[in-house]
Amino acid sequence: MIKDTVYRFSSAYRGDFKVSAYHFNKGEKSCCIVGALRGNEIQQLYICSKLIRALGNLEKQCRISYNHEITVIPCVNPFSMNVGKKFWCNDNRDINRDFPGSKTGEPTQRIASEVLNAVSGYQYGIHFASFYIQGDFIPHVRMMETGKENKSLANLFGMPYAVLRNPKNFDENTLNYNWQMNGTSAFSVYTNETENIDEKSADLAVASVLRFLSRMGIIKYHCHGGYMTATIEESSLMSVRSSAGGIYRRIKQPGDETVQGEVMAEILHPYENTVLEEIKAPCSGVVFFAHKSPLVSESTVVYRVIKRIKN
Repeated sequence: MIKDTVYRFSSAYRGDFKVSAYHFNKGEKSCCIVGALRGNEIQQLYICSKLIRALGNLEKQCRISYNHEITVIPCVNPFSMNVGKKFWCNDNRDINRDFPGSKTGEPTQRIASEVLNAVSGYQYGIHFASFYIQGDFIPHVRMMETGKENKSLANLFGMPYAVLRNPKNFDENTLNYNWQMNGTSAFSVYTNETENIDEKSADLAVASVLRFLSRMGIIKYHCHGGYMTATIEESSLMSVRSSAGGIYRRIKQPGDETVQGEVMAEILHPYENTVLEEIKAPCSGVVFFAHKSPLVSESTVVYRVIKRIKN
């Protein structure tokens, strides 16, 4: 294992800012794995740390295939993580909305530019991502439909679901999109948590990456076969919104089955503890995403449901 610095700049108020990378084996640029781009992505950082340990052990056992290099960048935004901020600590910019970046732009644009340069040229790219809406997901792997994606590869992770996303305008400034535009087969892996550590889904994410690397012949690793991955279009997910604001009491959890008309959550009056709204399932299916915060505003997406296809 070789540790180096992808990008560094000095700061007037604290130590140097630096983005660290861990390289395993030498040879062709086979796979690059990126963790936390935002300061609140503790779970994503943790997953990368577990993966670095696992790959270090595999390298010592000579179980990384000849002429294959794997790189892991566990954290791209250590400044914000150190001070507990989600976005860039000075101007609240989101690094994952600043790709491909600029060498002469704002700090987040310069970071994005240097990181994209460092991760380019790899055959496969994996990003442990978080969603912009606060809540919990069924663990899944996601690909953007850019015209350059290879949909069949997503199944090799053995995750419960593979989600295909038709990119919006803002997606064009993300790492995943720019990776694909630069010729890398890019995937985003989502787990249950972001700001807290969830051991079960972290282990699932690590196993899914090792499974993918094994099936691509990059490592020699015997693992459980994983799930029979179900592929869905993100546009097919049914969103459920709140019609009132208040204290949110979640009843249905990600992965739970639900029947049309069943109560999934309640919104309570914050002062009187009366039920302002019963949120009911709009269809029968499986809960894919569930809002997590104990408070909810009116018109918030509180659930996303995979609609069951009738036979």
